[in-house]
Amino acid sequence: MKTLVTYMTQTGNTQRIAEAIFDEIAGEKDIKEIKDASNFEGYDLVFVGFPILQFNVPANVSKFVSENAAGKNIAFFMTHGVPEGFEAIKSWTGSLEDVAAGGNLLGTFECQGEIAQNVLDMLEKSDDPEMKAFAELGPGAKGQPDEAHVQKAKEFAKEIQAKVQ
Repeated sequence: MKTLVTYMTQTGNTQRIAEAIFDEIAGEKDIKEIKDASNFEGYDLVFVGFPILQFNVPANVSKFVSENAAGKNIAFFMTHGVPEGFEAIKSWTGSLEDVAAGGNLLGTFECQGEIAQNVLDMLEKSDDPEMKAFAELGPGAKGQPDEAHVQKAKEFAKEIQAKVQ
């Protein structure tokens, strides 16, 4: 079985999770940033990672996966600035089934990541109370993803790989 771990990162959070997943996978495997991956051909399993941007899956990730999902086993992993279990995460990632349409969506993993300072500054300066509230979550994201999140990502990789072996 051949596996691809592909990801988009802005601050290194998603890359850290991608590397943890990659390290845990057995068999033939590749790790590439999405900008360096051309398609999913030749892979039996594809892990796709990204940060939540503007409360959604980044457009370039959606487009890339949509164009390549047909007939592929896919698992998503994502990082975001809010604590796990935050209710809004479901609405931010609700389109993943549509993004992977034509493929076999095996699961998703999400964890908190440290928020870039420029994003925190923007949120704090916003007139929108909801954006200011997100800014207040920033200190809680400091140092994330931590080692516990990395271990959970490794467990996720094993669980997903077991589904296709």
